[in-house]
Amino acid sequence: MAAPSGGVNCEEFAEFQVMGFFPVSVLEARRPRSKSCQDWFLELLKVMRTIDDRIVHELNTTVPTASFAGKIDASQTCKQLYESLMEAHTSRDRFIKNCIAQTSSVVKHLREEREKNLDDLTLLKQLRKEQTKLKWMQSELNVEEVVNDRSWKVFNERCRIHFKPPKNE
Repeated sequence: MAAPSGGVNCEEFAEFQVMGFFPVSVLEARRPRSKSCQDWFLELLKVMRTIDDRIVHELNTTVPTASFAGKIDASQTCKQLYESLMEAHTSRDRFIKNCIAQTSSVVKHLREEREKNLDDLTLLKQLRKEQTKLKWMQSELNVEEVVNDRSWKVFNERCRIHFKPPKNE
């Protein structure tokens, strides 16, 4: 799937970005129709972080213990899980950064408008709201780092003997 071109808002990018990873019906069922992009941002991240939230269960059900080691190809299972994690983490990172870029653009535009019209309190209120939204989205990058670190730690604990990730990643 190619990346969206041109000026796409956060919500449109979210829909485009996830279609390859989740069935459209799942997203449509979870998508709040009347909420702002901020609400959709959180809902989408929640859906996109499902793989990380369930990694322990996934590893427990797919990577065999010593007594079942001969019955399942653990190296193939770990490789597939590794690829899924990489894809999910990359996708979420792009999504968050795109939303940050979109919101930064809005903040920049509102600042320019504010400089032209210092007396407009509605504009000031909107600017503050967008700045808060931007800071919040930027903090999601830190949350993302914690989520990713936790997932990789669990993955490495269970798969280190079965699969070694490529050096370049």
